[in-house]
Amino acid sequence: MIIIKQLSTLNFKMRQLRDQDKNIALIPTMGNLHAGHLSLVHEAQKKADIIVVSIFVNPIQFENAEDLSNYPHTLKEDCKKLDDQKVDIVFIPSVIDMYPNGIINQTFVEVPYLSQLLEGHKRPGHFRGVTTIVSKLFNLVRPNIAFFGEKDFQQLVIIRKMVIDMNFNIHIVAVRTVRAHDGLALSSRNRYLRLDERKIAPSLYNVIKNMSQRLNKNDYHIDEIITNAEVTLKKEGLRPDSVAIVDATTLESVNKHTKHAVILIAAFLGKVRLIDSQQVYLKKKK
Repeated sequence: MIIIKQLSTLNFKMRQLRDQDKNIALIPTMGNLHAGHLSLVHEAQKKADIIVVSIFVNPIQFENAEDLSNYPHTLKEDCKKLDDQKVDIVFIPSVIDMYPNGIINQTFVEVPYLSQLLEGHKRPGHFRGVTTIVSKLFNLVRPNIAFFGEKDFQQLVIIRKMVIDMNFNIHIVAVRTVRAHDGLALSSRNRYLRLDERKIAPSLYNVIKNMSQRLNKNDYHIDEIITNAEVTLKKEGLRPDSVAIVDATTLESVNKHTKHAVILIAAFLGKVRLIDSQQVYLKKKK
């Protein structure tokens, strides 16, 4: 495994690989890697010759300085995990390399409308930070294919739209959410849960499963399903921040034409904000 920190070194290496007609996969991460990240590596190894994993804690997608400073840095452990998985290249740039003129003077890439909906409404500027750094990584690595997890479903939809709009010749692959034995979606945030909170956390996925079951039974009383979900979350000790059932392509409210929907939930458990999602294929109404 090669660890690259300099942009010039990355450019030279990637040019070599492209000249050899290698099929290159990119997995962008912010580090603090867990089994969910490694599942992206496993999927990438099925489809590409060269696996590039980037580790960069992107300051422009954080809402405040405290969240940024509290983000866990586990670089040594991350590199060991990636080496064990036989990743080819780990790219670890610095903030000054990625934003040489400072964040205030940075050119931003933003997907309009989709970035303001749902999670974007709750966290203004977050998705602008995501699409800006992902577009920079795409330009630096120039992969043939890139891998993203389905847990951050809105992010996945936005990146796909960006790829189309910006004419990136990159295939985006979604990888299913990896869960703990009790159903909790793996996340870097889970480490902040207290022991008692960790026992409550799987309730989030249980609520999503119940919502999905109702939709699968042709129960399309969307407002009622959402209200019941919010009530259940509160009973279990979580504080719902956002509960939605939307079209999986447009992220707008489901309608009679919607065939593919997604359940999106964000809820606080103590100080930790957990998110989860599940896709649902709706049957035709009779």
